[in-house]
Amino acid sequence: MSVLFTLKQYVKMVIQNKYLPYIYQKACKKPVKKGKILFADAHHTELTGNMKPVYQKLKNGGYDIQLYCEDIQTMPVWRMIAFMKEFMQVYAQAEYVFINSYFLPVSSCRKRKETTVVQLWHSGGLMKKMGYDTTEDIPKYYKGNPTANYDLVTVSAPCCEAVWEKALHLSQGTAKALGLARTDIYFDKEWNVDNKCRFYQRYPEARNKKICVYAPSFEGNAAHPYNRGIESGILDIMKHLEKEWFFIIKVHPHMEKNYPMYHCDFSTEELFAVTDLLITDYSSVVYDYLIYQKSFLLYAPDLEEYKQQRGFYLEYESLPAPVITSSDALEAAMREQAWLPYASDLVKCYQEYMGACDGHATDKILKKLSLYS
Repeated sequence: MSVLFTLKQYVKMVIQNKYLPYIYQKACKKPVKKGKILFADAHHTELTGNMKPVYQKLKNGGYDIQLYCEDIQTMPVWRMIAFMKEFMQVYAQAEYVFINSYFLPVSSCRKRKETTVVQLWHSGGLMKKMGYDTTEDIPKYYKGNPTANYDLVTVSAPCCEAVWEKALHLSQGTAKALGLARTDIYFDKEWNVDNKCRFYQRYPEARNKKICVYAPSFEGNAAHPYNRGIESGILDIMKHLEKEWFFIIKVHPHMEKNYPMYHCDFSTEELFAVTDLLITDYSSVVYDYLIYQKSFLLYAPDLEEYKQQRGFYLEYESLPAPVITSSDALEAAMREQAWLPYASDLVKCYQEYMGACDGHATDKILKKLSLYS
């Protein structure tokens, strides 16, 4: 971990634990405004993931909605502080606040009881450890609680509730298996057909071939991401199999700066409908893909090291897919269609880890909050 990165973390702690609470308390002189809703994200400049469908559902309901979306990694310090200050001033009068990942200003102080904070956590299922269960997410030296004030955390299935509460240090009953709002669109037949049409318009050379999407996760933290699978010979495999397969490499958003040559005009979700085989490592994208009940491969060349350093919430090998740890074995698995014996277990896995994602998650979440009848 670099000295600069560590220094930035200490600066963030001072801002979060001292400056932002001061701004919030001053703003609390005004009352909470009924119907005032905030959507906040410190990693994107626009609404993404689970927040987007929730926002679209609410925007015609007469609510006072404000967006606070910025990628603070790209902002100068003075602008980042100004962004957080403005948010805290509005946060003090908000009735509801929706976030999609860690958003430190929300947790920087003791919020008002009249304000409800909803964490629409971006990933589904159970995979790699997160939150307080790993120092990859929250370093041991970090002072403060980056997950404080959450009133509701939406998860993809009942089996995730207790795990999320432990990992994020939440009180019992905070995590609810209401589904992930962004998965509702997967059940839209017209959306899937449109994605297929656009894909073949963009990649006409993919016609009459099977489509394989390689979507690895990133390792390390968001500030210093890396991935070993991409560098382990998978490009040679693609060349060997290109007569039968058309390959798309879809890197994690945190990795796009490292691998600009793999830019794809489609989001991972938009590729699901056309994909015949998904290859990933430790990414929760595999759980989204399970909704389509299609086969996948797990390619993890550093599996044993990853188990020791970060760890999992489940037996990695229990997922309904071959686990591959070398490029030679991966090529052999693709030639032999090694995923076929696992096909009968896909439905069961979907029901266990994504069962609350049924095409109606957005409505269930808003009904839980009494924001939608």
